[in-house]
Amino acid sequence: MLGFVLRRFVSALGLVFAVSLVSFALIQAPPGDYGDTIKATAMSRGGMGEADAERLAQQTRESLGLNDPLPVQYAKWIGGIVTRGDFGPSFLQNRPAIAVIGERIWWTLGIAVVCHLLATLIGCGLGIFAAVHQHRWGDRAATVIAFLGMTIPRFFMALVILYLLAFVWRSPTIGSLFSAPYVLAPWSVAKFLDLVAHVWPLVLIAAFGGLAYNLRVMRGNLLDVLRQPYVEAARAKGLPERKVVMKHAVPNAIHPLIMNQGLIMPYMVSGELEAAIILAIPTIGPLMLQSLLVEDIYVTASIFMILAVILVIGNFLADIALAALDPRVRQGAFR
Repeated sequence: MLGFVLRRFVSALGLVFAVSLVSFALIQAPPGDYGDTIKATAMSRGGMGEADAERLAQQTRESLGLNDPLPVQYAKWIGGIVTRGDFGPSFLQNRPAIAVIGERIWWTLGIAVVCHLLATLIGCGLGIFAAVHQHRWGDRAATVIAFLGMTIPRFFMALVILYLLAFVWRSPTIGSLFSAPYVLAPWSVAKFLDLVAHVWPLVLIAAFGGLAYNLRVMRGNLLDVLRQPYVEAARAKGLPERKVVMKHAVPNAIHPLIMNQGLIMPYMVSGELEAAIILAIPTIGPLMLQSLLVEDIYVTASIFMILAVILVIGNFLADIALAALDPRVRQGAFR
């Protein structure tokens, strides 16, 4: 088991390095840089002439190291992360990028974890119910839920909910995590309920897709397992159907879901990002969009890097969990 973990750990480190390299290169691919943003701002808001604005942009590029070759910029950025934990500066906010991201990343991760738990528990529960009641009304209802969850785009759900909140319900909870009286107030039950009133659209949108996926996979796997000879043998011994399903069938049907948990967590994060951008909830999504628009490259690259690390950690933990449950996975890794 230790050899399996070490092998997966080394693979994960290589993957994180490759993702950091590709993401940094992609961010630099579009034309323009933060100097162009400074130039445009100086001309449109400061009334500066084009020549003076261009000199200001060049001074900005020189001071921020944006004129360095791309490999040099990448080496400085990744070297700062590895040696000092420094993710570079935020050009727009003039402070460390990690400080800017740190104000929001925990909200994003917290909401994503809640979505992940809800999607797993409810999705697996509905999948078991649908498989046990195959071709009955409960199975048909679960199939409809799975179909809607897998096909409706998350941005479309966010737009519909935004319309309802803004124009039908006239809700005051749009665009923030807390109402004004609770922003600086200490944690309490009332503050928690206020938070729930603000973030429930994010949780609903992000969890719905994952729930549908878990439901669909669990139903299909369990139907296959319920037809296996050892399940029929358990029934022939006179075991209650509930015990046959929960003790003998479900543990063997859940392997693919465990294997995919590492992929579902980033799916929850990306779903939260899409919905947060449309609903203007101050999590990491709107920050990522803003940093892309103004070419704040270190903030953007750091967000991509952190999301990639979450994906790798999720897959790493899923591999370990699956190897712990199934010895064939450990043995197969060394063939």
